[in-house]
Formats: sequence, C-alpha cells, structure tokens
Amino acid sequence: MKMTKFIVAAAAALTVGTMAFALDGRTVMQNADDVKKPAFTRAQVKMVLIEKSGAKEERIIDEWGKNEGGLSTVVMQFNTPASVKGTRFSQKENASGPDTKFIFLPDVGTVRPVAASQGSSSFMGSDATYDDMSTRAVDADTHELLAEKEAKNGFANCAKVKSTPKDLKEAQYAYRISWVDKDTWVPVYVEMYSKKTGKICKTLEVKSLKVIKGYPTPLINEMTNLETGHKTQLLMTEDRLKFDEPINPAYFSKGFLQNGKVSK
Repeated sequence: MKMTKFIVAAAAALTVGTMAFALDGRTVMQNADDVKKPAFTRAQVKMVLIEKSGAKEERIIDEWGKNEGGLSTVVMQFNTPASVKGTRFSQKENASGPDTKFIFLPDVGTVRPVAASQGSSSFMGSDATYDDMSTRAVDADTHELLAEKEAKNGFANCAKVKSTPKDLKEAQYAYRISWVDKDTWVPVYVEMYSKKTGKICKTLEVKSLKVIKGYPTPLINEMTNLETGHKTQLLMTEDRLKFDEPINPAYFSKGFLQNGKVSK
C-alpha cells in the first residue's frame, strides 16, 4: 500500500466494483494501490493541529498534483500562519526506489532534499512523518486478510487486512491493519502498531468521503498519535478542489520551490 495517501488522499480514486471472487489480503491492497487517479489535482487544504488539551492551530496549504504513467508528484505551499508562510514541499514517486522529496524553508533560504534519515521526523509539526507520506510498494509487505466484510467507521463493506513488513528494519511500524472500503477501494481506517511496544501508536481515519467527478475523495482525514494524544486533521471543500484541469508545469519545478513564482 502506498502511504502517500495522508496528505495526497484528496486525489483518491475512480470507483472500481467489488470483485466477484473471494479476495485475499494482497489483492485488496493492490486494488487500493491501483485505483485510477486524476491526471491533475489542485486543492486548498486546511491542516488543523490539535493538542491533547484541545488547543488548535490552523494552517492553510495550496496543493498541486499530477499523475503521469501511474507515478504521482505533489507540491505544497503553506500560506498561513506567518510562522510557516512560504514553506514549500515536493514529493515525486519513482518507478523504483524511494520517493524524491525536497523542502524549502524560508528561514533557511534554499531548497534542500529530505534525507531518508529524516523519515521518522514530523512533517511540519503534524502527526504524519515523512515516511507516513511516502509511497510504499504493495510487495514490501505481506498481507493477511482478517475479514472479507466488516463494518468500520460508518462504512459497511470493508475488507480488513493486516500488512506486515518483509524487512522490519526499513519499516516505520511493526505492522498496519487497514479497513478498505470495497465500494471505492479507499482505506477508510488504518491502525499503525509500534515496533517498540507492539501496541497501536497511530490511527488514520477518513471521516468524510464523497465521490466528486467520479473520484471517491476523502474530504476530512484525521491522524491521531495515541502515545501523545495529539491529532492532525486535513479538511477540503469541493469549491477549492479541481480534478483533471491542466496545471502549469512550472509548479513542479525546483524554481517554484525556491521562489514560489510561476511565469504565465
């Protein structure tokens, strides 16, 4: 399964009918990975950081995405608050090997690569790490079907799958349990288990899902760190979401990351 889906979940998938034959765990996760994505996606995302006390901080992000040959690229620009304004981030999925990530921090003043050693670091103060956002190949894990049909999180027709890394050293979690809505093949609830304790350490929940222009689109996602009590919500509205409208290639350039400008 590709874990890019936390921030890029808005660019979810064309509806695929439920398989007529009995499923296995790998087939479920391959279906979730293979759903067709828009050629282009543009969105404005509200990120809400929620402390255990209930205190909130909101961040507004512009996001541009494209999909070419089944490989996704996403660029984000933080617009508010002032403490993160002008921060830009890009992530490009590669046919082989890890995703390529770059970040521009205004205080640093230059575009820098995000190293693999930073994978467990928080992305911009959220509960998602850089590894949570990264593409993960289906066959990097073994997948056990725990239930072919189980209700979860308001979705009645979910397949429940346990995904265990084949190489535990390179993985962030001991394993993940996913509930995948078989009507859309969108993972609507994911539990992540700590390598240190063996207990659930995070959850990722789709709280609102709507089909827009044929694409099942999570409009509200929430990630919870159960060890700290901190939460991160990502919220989108239809009026600030566009699919399949061409985007100026300059948005995906290193120049845009550096200066935030696009020539028309």
